[in-house]
Amino acid sequence: MQKQLLITIFSAIVLGTATSCRAAEIPAAKIKVGDMMPDFTLPDPGGQMHSLYDLRGHKAVAVIFIATRCPYSNAFTGVMSRLAQEYSAKGVAFVGINANKTEPAAEVAEHARTHGLNFLILKDPEDTVANRLGARVTPEVFLMDSNWVVRYHGALGGSQHPTTDPQQASDEEVRPALDAVLTGQPVAVSETKAFGCTIKR
Repeated sequence: MQKQLLITIFSAIVLGTATSCRAAEIPAAKIKVGDMMPDFTLPDPGGQMHSLYDLRGHKAVAVIFIATRCPYSNAFTGVMSRLAQEYSAKGVAFVGINANKTEPAAEVAEHARTHGLNFLILKDPEDTVANRLGARVTPEVFLMDSNWVVRYHGALGGSQHPTTDPQQASDEEVRPALDAVLTGQPVAVSETKAFGCTIKR
């Protein structure tokens, strides 16, 4: 009887631990289109802290989860850079977030310089923001209006034809959403399937 009791207790401990581990790997919540994006604070690769709501005053804010080693994310770095350059003049702020635990801050900084990512890049070392938003892959976009309401979530472009070829990478999904938000119009396609490498939690 005592042996059986010990086995039962041991099993409960092991199963409880396993369940906790699995739960930690799953995003705790998911921000949906129409939800208000909560404020968050993350460091840039140099360690300086930045809050999302510090960007108030912009007409829109695009948060893009990126990676240094993902071929899909890297195929879209040119698209990201061009969009940031074009739309920053129209009042849109771009923020890149690297949530991969396998990619250190120094690597993230060098990657941004090498690939011409001319916008704010942040590091999410504990996946706090990635989990809160339910972000799964790189690249993955969350576009908000001036009131922090998520108006678009999904791919930058080319979602029907996943590619690692920069020549085929496009902005066909996010550009119409950007234009709609800037003109105060409803986003016709507010959610698409983001494709790419899974975030390494």
